[in-house]
Amino acid sequence: VLRQRREVGEAARGFDRRRATLVALSFLPPAVAGLTLERPIERRLGTPSSIAVGLLLGSAAMAAADACGGSGRPREQAGAVDGLLLGLAQACALVPGASRNGMTLAAARARGFGREDANALSRHVALPIIVGASVLKGTRLARRGLPPGMSVRFAAGVGASFTSTLASTWLIRQVERDRSLLPYAAYRTALALAVLAKAAREGGERRRAR
Repeated sequence: VLRQRREVGEAARGFDRRRATLVALSFLPPAVAGLTLERPIERRLGTPSSIAVGLLLGSAAMAAADACGGSGRPREQAGAVDGLLLGLAQACALVPGASRNGMTLAAARARGFGREDANALSRHVALPIIVGASVLKGTRLARRGLPPGMSVRFAAGVGASFTSTLASTWLIRQVERDRSLLPYAAYRTALALAVLAKAAREGGERRRAR
């Protein structure tokens, strides 16, 4: 937390036209996609199988980008094209199972940034979209309230999100040390297989119950 706070402070002190362009272009694609496609995504892509597909495709993108990406570009060279591609990566992460951090890491690595610099860029473009989404969802939740019987499920979802974030912290720290993205991709692949296995078991139980 302290490290992230220092990074935010450093970014704010060094905020110039280049960084403003980078942040704006990384924010616009997910903002537009989220506002226009939120309902269709929630209705059609919230099933266990679609989430598993998102996890698998995200893992493949990370592994491929890390294998093919260069390591010579520092994050200070990130410009408009990089910002737009990071924004498109964040828009792709609206698909359930496709990690925002994973997609932006893949995009940055594909653009030739080293692993440490790719991870820094992923964090820097995260704050505006996370704050925007939190304000939007929080405002809706405060206005509408939780549906009856959803309090326990909502709390379970928050707890699962918190737990999975802690579980992936070690892998993210390995990336920060200029390690391969493959452990992160492998973790997501294992999670996808577990989701598919659980969905298959539940489907079998429903068929037998009929």
